[in-house]
Amino acid sequence: MPEPRLPFSLPVSLPVSLPTTQPLSRRTFTAGLGGVGLAVLAAPLLATPATANPAADPWRRRALDGYAALQRHLYLPDTGLYNEGLDPEPGENQYSYVWPLREATAATVNVDRLPGSGRRFTDDVADRFAGLERYWEADRGAYASYPPAPLGGGGDPFFDDNAVIGLELVRRYRMTGEPELLRRARRVFEFLPRAWDTDPDVEHPGGMHWVEADWNPYRGAANVTSLASELAVHLYEETGETQYLDWARRTYDWVRVALSRGDGLYANGILLDGTVEETLWTYNSGSMVGAAALLHRATGEQRYLDLATADAAGAVDHWLRGDRLYDQPVVFNAIMFANLLLFESIAGARRSAVVDGMSRYAERIWTENRDEASGLFRFQSGGGGAPAPDAKPQTLHQSGAIQVFALLAWRKQDYGDAA
Repeated sequence: MPEPRLPFSLPVSLPVSLPTTQPLSRRTFTAGLGGVGLAVLAAPLLATPATANPAADPWRRRALDGYAALQRHLYLPDTGLYNEGLDPEPGENQYSYVWPLREATAATVNVDRLPGSGRRFTDDVADRFAGLERYWEADRGAYASYPPAPLGGGGDPFFDDNAVIGLELVRRYRMTGEPELLRRARRVFEFLPRAWDTDPDVEHPGGMHWVEADWNPYRGAANVTSLASELAVHLYEETGETQYLDWARRTYDWVRVALSRGDGLYANGILLDGTVEETLWTYNSGSMVGAAALLHRATGEQRYLDLATADAAGAVDHWLRGDRLYDQPVVFNAIMFANLLLFESIAGARRSAVVDGMSRYAERIWTENRDEASGLFRFQSGGGGAPAPDAKPQTLHQSGAIQVFALLAWRKQDYGDAA
């Protein structure tokens, strides 16, 4: 049986933006540029050709280096799955939880989209999606947190896991047009409305639970709710079915009303007892930017573009100050950056503080967090900050780093598929 997971958050008593030292995996969910204004994000700066990025090749090499290390040290070719971390100890789970595999899938897709890759990684991408199916639990209509029989004992399905898997399925569908990927994305979405809280007598009714289990701690989690909004918009764009647009609007509006803490910043969630968990995470910033940008793309409504633009500027202004970004989990940063690039593709920005800040961050983790002998990245156990001597490299963290490097090497015309 898999080890139990702790809540996908920090305790409410910890201050905003404090680096975490708790393990970040599907067992736990833990853990500069100043004065960047709205005009910097929305308006063109020095032009970069749309068909080529002359600075991209070093990032391409680094993405490929990180991917080779992931496959060499953490991949299990007999099953198509991964270890949770390097060199598992006796008694530890044989395979990773589903979240690290989803992030390895996103990393593989990003590497496959690198300029000059051709079809070199096409089979790898197919293997990742096949691996995800080993976590599908038909009886519950969801991806389990750990492989069910015959590989493992299964695990409670997390709504955020399923939302991000759905996003990866629809993202790949947009790239390839493979109908099976869209079918699976729609199948995943059928699970998500079960997360919606139906108590009408609370402040800010609604929001989405974190996990389908009697120990679920959240009445409304920012991550689940905003990620579900993004997935719903994508499905509306691909199918034209208004049920998806209705869910996209409902979930986006709930997070904005219940959890907004200023432009681009969102509290992590509301617990069952009504306590607001105030911790800020980069990926909650990113998913709300992405949801608003996608709603604008799908509907043409200007208000969504205005909201996305304000949130993008606020996120950049906050997170690119000091060590805030460096102290956040690398995989959260990858999600935020992907959504900011998606926003740029929709807003029409040509080059902004996003790419500059992303490059500074990527250079820092390459210099300070990479082990030259193995090519693996080490952080604090929570996935961010300076490397801890006793922290093992993990599939989750390695995959986040690869995603960042690969996105920096992408052609600008591909940013619309970043998230």
